[in-house]
Amino acid sequence: MTNQPPPLTGYDVLGADAALAEAFGRYGAAGERAELERLGRLAGSAEAQEWAREADANEPVLHTHDRYGHRIDEVDFHPSWHRLMTVAVEHQLQAGAWAQSGPGAHATRAAKFLVWSQLEAAHLCPVSMTYAAVPALRVDPDLAAEWEPRLTSAAYDPGLRPPASKAGALAGMAMTEKQGGSDVRANTTRAEPAASAGDGWYRLTGHKWFCSAPMNDVFLVLAQAPGGLTCFVLPRVLDDGSRNGLRLQRLKDKLGNRANASSEVEFDGALARRLGDEGRGVATIIEMVAATRLDCVLGSAALLRRSVAEATWHAAHRSAFGVRLADSELMRAVLADLALESEAATALAMRLAACVDAGDDAQERALRRIGLPLAKYWVCKRTPAAVAEALECLGGNGYVEESGMPRLYREAPLNSIWEGAGNIQALDLLRVLAREPDAVAAWRAEVEAAKGQDRRLDDALASVTSLLASTDGVGATGQARVLAGRMAVLLQASLLVRFAPSAVADAFCASRLDARHGVYGALPAGLETAAIVDRATPEVP
Repeated sequence: MTNQPPPLTGYDVLGADAALAEAFGRYGAAGERAELERLGRLAGSAEAQEWAREADANEPVLHTHDRYGHRIDEVDFHPSWHRLMTVAVEHQLQAGAWAQSGPGAHATRAAKFLVWSQLEAAHLCPVSMTYAAVPALRVDPDLAAEWEPRLTSAAYDPGLRPPASKAGALAGMAMTEKQGGSDVRANTTRAEPAASAGDGWYRLTGHKWFCSAPMNDVFLVLAQAPGGLTCFVLPRVLDDGSRNGLRLQRLKDKLGNRANASSEVEFDGALARRLGDEGRGVATIIEMVAATRLDCVLGSAALLRRSVAEATWHAAHRSAFGVRLADSELMRAVLADLALESEAATALAMRLAACVDAGDDAQERALRRIGLPLAKYWVCKRTPAAVAEALECLGGNGYVEESGMPRLYREAPLNSIWEGAGNIQALDLLRVLAREPDAVAAWRAEVEAAKGQDRRLDDALASVTSLLASTDGVGATGQARVLAGRMAVLLQASLLVRFAPSAVADAFCASRLDARHGVYGALPAGLETAAIVDRATPEVP
């Protein structure tokens, strides 16, 4: 067998990712570097790659009743799913950052997320839900005191048992209903006070079209209380050991994300505690939405990076027409273009994670507020096309399941849809532009941190500033996507100009500042494509 690349196994995922390693150096906790490196080596191992393949190939199975006809509503997962989950929780990808007081905790967690989700993305859904639940629970100190220690535990303890008896717990979310979708104010699930259960308890009745991770221990749910749309905390198992009234109707048959169980559920008088005031459901759960949007950006950046790693590795080890693919000028242009997309996504994702570490710093909170919808829109929207181009770099081999590329391709559209599709993010940007001048000022300050270092960036900022001024800072709805794309690219360009090698920054500014960059491989002439490709290619000892 000749001219076939060896499998990309036995490598250090972190060590092969210069952009992530450098971003961790800027924002992460230095004392966590060794653990991050261990996770990177495990993520690149043949053993863990087999876990990922098995979890994807052996989908979860729903059991609504036991052999005697009793309702049980349980989902069985392949053992490799549990292996992946064990590593994720032990390395505190779920919620441990909220329990740490040192600097860089959330950026460190983001770096781990970027490393580990390059291996298999589906199991990161319950991990992400758990991370996002903590800031929402803090609306109610009593509920936070009860659930936060369980969610931040480094012990993975699956199974439906009373929460107080478990070494660790995971959280899920149930907001979407079939008649409303993203318009959660159209929800019809009812919540009626349950005085017999105690103050703050309600009984929920209704249906949810999507419930993330139905085998988790607790869920944040939106329902219509007497005072309007309200957020609730719904345990899967009650303190007395009885199953709550949450019925699993079916598992979704999804395009990708196959290892994860997404379900339709019905609440049949399910007991739940109110989180926040009646009628304030959206305001209460908004912190959970922000955190899951960050993980959408991280997840897409990880998919981009894994795709680029596979494409550059293939090109480094295969020849065509007497030339190594990586030495072909045409292929190198494609690979360099993909590497730029990946590096810019990683830089922006890590910068936004660092905003979380800043806590109550007004400037950083404002940047996170505007940066998340921008990044969620742009990075997640760019990922499917980039993964498709990377798959094509492998030719027919990339279209075969054994390569792993089809799994990446099926996964690629998810993060753009989940937690608000592209139009939702663009509309959110319009709300920020109209109502939150501090956030717009924070965006401008972040971009202007690179002012004077690249004329093309300065000109692009002036152009977008004029566009904003011409629409009184609001922007016509029809142009919301154009604004979101251009503002996101300016953030990426500023970060790369300040922190990336000159070859990367120059190529990015030359090709993307108008946010109209289309087909990969169409970079302007004269750029240092070899340096960019070399930086993005994994090395295996």
